[in-house]
Amino acid sequence: MPSDIPVSGSPFDRRRFLILGGAGLVAAAAVATGCSDGSSSSTGTVKVKEATKIAPPKLDPAYKPPPSSTLFDTAISGGRVMDPATGFDSIANVGLIGGRIALITTDAINGKTTIDASNLVVAPGFIDVLSYEPNSYGIWYKLGDGVTTNLGMHGIKTPVDAKGFFSNYTGKNAPPINFGGAFSDQWYRDSIGVKSTATPTQLSRLSDDLNKQLDAGWIGLSIDPEYAPTINFNEYVALAQVAKQVEMPLFTHIRYSSPDPAGKSSLDAIDEVLKVARQTGVSLHVDHIPSMATHVMPEAIAKIDAARSEGLDVTGCFYPYTFWGTYLGSARFAGDWQSRFRISYNDLQLAGSSERLTPESFKKYQAQNKLVVAYAIPQEDVNAALSAPWSLVGSDAIPESSNNNHPRGAGCFSRLLGPYVRDMGALSLMDALAKCTILPAKRLDARVPMLARKGRLQMDADADITIFDPATIADTSTVEKPAQMSKGISYVFVAGAIAKDPSGVNRESRGGQAITGQPA
Repeated sequence: MPSDIPVSGSPFDRRRFLILGGAGLVAAAAVATGCSDGSSSSTGTVKVKEATKIAPPKLDPAYKPPPSSTLFDTAISGGRVMDPATGFDSIANVGLIGGRIALITTDAINGKTTIDASNLVVAPGFIDVLSYEPNSYGIWYKLGDGVTTNLGMHGIKTPVDAKGFFSNYTGKNAPPINFGGAFSDQWYRDSIGVKSTATPTQLSRLSDDLNKQLDAGWIGLSIDPEYAPTINFNEYVALAQVAKQVEMPLFTHIRYSSPDPAGKSSLDAIDEVLKVARQTGVSLHVDHIPSMATHVMPEAIAKIDAARSEGLDVTGCFYPYTFWGTYLGSARFAGDWQSRFRISYNDLQLAGSSERLTPESFKKYQAQNKLVVAYAIPQEDVNAALSAPWSLVGSDAIPESSNNNHPRGAGCFSRLLGPYVRDMGALSLMDALAKCTILPAKRLDARVPMLARKGRLQMDADADITIFDPATIADTSTVEKPAQMSKGISYVFVAGAIAKDPSGVNRESRGGQAITGQPA
């Protein structure tokens, strides 16, 4: 498989990402202004600063932590504790009681279980905002990648009612990590027989059902007009108005994903969704921007920057790969896709194999609706997307047992923190962690109070924690072998319980909670 990440053949120097004595180093600024831990060189070397005295963060300033003499359920000792929400970055000890972070301190602590986190980063658990259903096969690879909350904001293709999504994941079927999702306009309109442009009656039904399902537990709206081209602007606006009424966000895979032609380009599609946001006031999130605004990333970023300057609430996400993936039977491959994406048959690879496509095999696999990866995203587009202060990480995948998967479903977060942060120096460690934790939490927590306790390494926050080795963290999943656990993830806690340790994931772990919205 072609590699887009230069990785040295020699072992990485552990000293580059470790704190050398003292109280540690502290980020220069909070998330709102861009955090920095000093890592800026192309080698990924951290320039250790003098420690700044910042008190260990609390979720609520009024919270009264227990004394350090407490016997905690779990004591995490001597790790580099990083909280991107506040910029706290110090060698410290973390005490857990039940499902909460009870204490962060430099004092010695004891626990019924003690974990030595020396030379490791102790971070909030990662939040994947652009995933799908937490199926019993793929969810373990998410856990292995440090993810503690899996959110299907690309739209869940099932109802949310008592016999639907949430009821499927209870008891012995409960996942090991937290889970939730968005109303899929594409799926729902198909399920009620909307085959073309929605009539006023159909649009009224879609709006009414969206409103009910947001009250029933969905935490957003997903609209994907490239995959369902008969979704028109009126449908966008009508459903966005419903989402705005309950302050839920609109996640969208925009209408076009090509730099041309004029009138049907990705920039035109971005203009369309920004117009929706202007007319309705809805919070807008543009899905996986590098695969949508390919070859025009600077212009796309400039449009979003300008909209944010106007006061629009707009964000986007990325996955750190130079190849996208989708099913050959989708509308994305209708018409002259070669010209639109500036690729040929040989730039397509059957996911889960080493086979590059030909015109003949394309027809065969299209009839089977196989997923392929497309080597179509310039490296500079990925770098531009991850550098945007409003961007966050979304994998756009979860592995399926067919093995016909994009590797981003298993290695997205470790790929960012290892190859991109450490090896390429494309982003500071604190900035990258913000895109994995606090930024996705804040994108959704306006009407999802459960997320106001996640994405943070703070006292009284939920004890969803990922502990990793910054010197070794990396993805191992590939196009040929996508179902591969990431390396360098030492421990993952969900609600205070160990769901993964150095020996692997705990297949008995079922601590995931349903993430639902607050009814209007």
